[in-house]
Amino acid sequence: MADKKEIFADGIGQIHFAGNMVRFDFVTLQPEADGQAPVPVANVRIIMPPQGFLGAFNSMQQLIDKLLEAGVLQKNEAAK
Repeated sequence: MADKKEIFADGIGQIHFAGNMVRFDFVTLQPEADGQAPVPVANVRIIMPPQGFLGAFNSMQQLIDKLLEAGVLQKNEAAK
């Protein structure tokens, strides 16, 4: 894995479906002048077919379940 590129993102700014592909726009928070709140700036886009999106979603759901089981995350029952 020494030749792999590592990318940091503060979050996903937008997910959309266009051209039969799922597109994730990842953002980083950029500081503003005079102590104002940071602004999210899109800097990386990942594009994948719907089947790849479903596989990624399933992998993320499995990780969420493990984090819940380990107590790292807690369910927010009020969000329903």
